[in-house]
Amino acid sequence: MELGGWERAHGYASNDHLLDKYGDRVPVRAHEWDNRHFWRVSNAEHLELSENYGIINLSHFHVTELSGPDHVALLEWLCAARIGGDANIGKGIYTHFLDDEGHVRADFTVIRLADRCRLVNGADAGPRDLAYMRRVAEDRGLDVTITDVTERFVTIGIWGPNARTNLQKVVEDPAALEPGAFPFAAIRTIRIAGRAVMAFRISYVGEQGWELHMAYEDGLAVWDALRSTGAPAVGVETYANSRRLEKSLRLQNADLRTEYNLFEADLARPKVKDADFRGKARHLEYRARDHQPAMLCTLVMTDNVDSAGIARYPVGILPVLDPATGETLVDELGRRSYVTSMAYGPTIGSNIGLAYLPWRYCQQGRRLIVEYMGEQFPVEIAAVGNKALYDPENLRPRS
Repeated sequence: MELGGWERAHGYASNDHLLDKYGDRVPVRAHEWDNRHFWRVSNAEHLELSENYGIINLSHFHVTELSGPDHVALLEWLCAARIGGDANIGKGIYTHFLDDEGHVRADFTVIRLADRCRLVNGADAGPRDLAYMRRVAEDRGLDVTITDVTERFVTIGIWGPNARTNLQKVVEDPAALEPGAFPFAAIRTIRIAGRAVMAFRISYVGEQGWELHMAYEDGLAVWDALRSTGAPAVGVETYANSRRLEKSLRLQNADLRTEYNLFEADLARPKVKDADFRGKARHLEYRARDHQPAMLCTLVMTDNVDSAGIARYPVGILPVLDPATGETLVDELGRRSYVTSMAYGPTIGSNIGLAYLPWRYCQQGRRLIVEYMGEQFPVEIAAVGNKALYDPENLRPRS
């Protein structure tokens, strides 16, 4: 699963034994095209992560550091979320760049340190956003040093219901990981295998756990320490596709696009910050609407068997059709509906997709059609907006 020059593991052959445990919940993909892009072990890793825990190599993260007198001012202008203020020091802030039309240009996490900010981004979007920040800083005459430090740091994710218990086995101060000492979105320095690790409590898979950031030369020692607890390595199929879609988490350049705003993606914060930021005027206009022209919805395929009797597991972009007319859905702004992300979710046992749908179609339970390789398949709107199909806190599927 290549991204930005990084060859990321889809899954790991060392986990083949997990098919003995979960094989009855991981379907065989009989169609050559569907199977070409998949490996059953990856779905077994997904189930082990959600029922136990696992670690994920996130070396592909692009990391930028911003320092200098105006580094906070630059991010305050560019980010929709509040970056400034002493209360944000020592926290990670998930936020977005908007364009002048108030549409979503980028998403990432800002780690606010005492004397600098560290921006953690995807491997594909990072270089683009780095160039953009440099250009804006120059245009606004700001005194900011912006440095690509991707090759200085490595990130490992540890997630799952047993992540905390097992991480406590290898940290020098296990009590520091307790919920009261380490709330969500907080950043703490911990020590693993004698190495300093910046632990950030956040999750892109919906499970309890942390991103662990460290100097690149310390990565292997920390990885080995985590593996010594029995943690299976889990591939990027679980991280980037199946687990995030069960949790209804959005992906930049797929589900987050410059054709849509934060309210349509259902990622807007309850309050708009006082400070001015790029796209704020239009953002406020969108906020004042009675409803948005479209909403990002979660679809579940209710029947995936094609005309040849083969169960299908679609990949790619699928148009969304009105079953009454057979026509592709189009919202009031002329934007056509299509599935922006799709993957099989082994926890719920269905193909899951995200798609922006016109407001008049946004009712949970409504039935629609998607088209895949010349055939039509029924889908149902399982959630309107940012609502998980699987809630890890309760460890059970949502009805």
